[in-house]
Amino acid sequence: MRFLDHLEEWLITFLMAAATLIIFVAVVHRYAASASIPGLQDWLLTINMSWAQELTIIMFVWMAKFGAAYGVRTGIHVGVDVLINRLDDKMRRKFIIFGLLAGATFTGIVGTLGAFFVWENGAHYAFLSLTGSPFGDVPEGPTTPDLEWPTWMVYSAIPLGTSLMCFRFLQVFVSFVRTGDLPHHDHGHVDGLEEVEPLPVEVDVYSMDDNLHMHDLTHTMIGDNRRKRVTPVDPDRRRKGLGGEPK
Repeated sequence: MRFLDHLEEWLITFLMAAATLIIFVAVVHRYAASASIPGLQDWLLTINMSWAQELTIIMFVWMAKFGAAYGVRTGIHVGVDVLINRLDDKMRRKFIIFGLLAGATFTGIVGTLGAFFVWENGAHYAFLSLTGSPFGDVPEGPTTPDLEWPTWMVYSAIPLGTSLMCFRFLQVFVSFVRTGDLPHHDHGHVDGLEEVEPLPVEVDVYSMDDNLHMHDLTHTMIGDNRRKRVTPVDPDRRRKGLGGEPK
């Protein structure tokens, strides 16, 4: 199961790199084919790149579906949890468990319905063709306009990506029940940059509570940290006029 830990990153990285390369080649081909260069123009016009746009659209659909599963695993999906974050630990735990199980149920239903749709849309015919079985009344299924690929291959992103998303919901649920911790994502972190320790601040008036993600049972809310950072004023410094509360 360890190979599933970074499955989304590998797939999204490959699709993004391949889509960027295909778009780059298609754009260069389009502009180079319009240039009046004897020999080169005739050769480029024989190359058909009309399929590039359709293929990149398919790639972005697959990136979106597996990116949703990546979002569940890393905790970057946005949700309005203003009320839940202000509940006590016991009630917040119940709501978080309910939300995770509801997400797993919904994605499980969508993944199952998507699998039936793909099966009836041509995957059944492809399976019978692969095994050499008689087709009977099973339809072959439609194909894409430019690539002429079976559409069931394109639509397979729905059951595969959504089923992986369901698995990630269950993964997060099991981890939360055991440890009380939810996946957290540092939006300010950039890979490859050196981490700089911020200067200590007594009161950060610009800090805001994060009401876009559920607070788990092990991390302290930002508002609590802000209140704890307030330090008492030294009475000797106030009496000597060296600082403290304004006069």
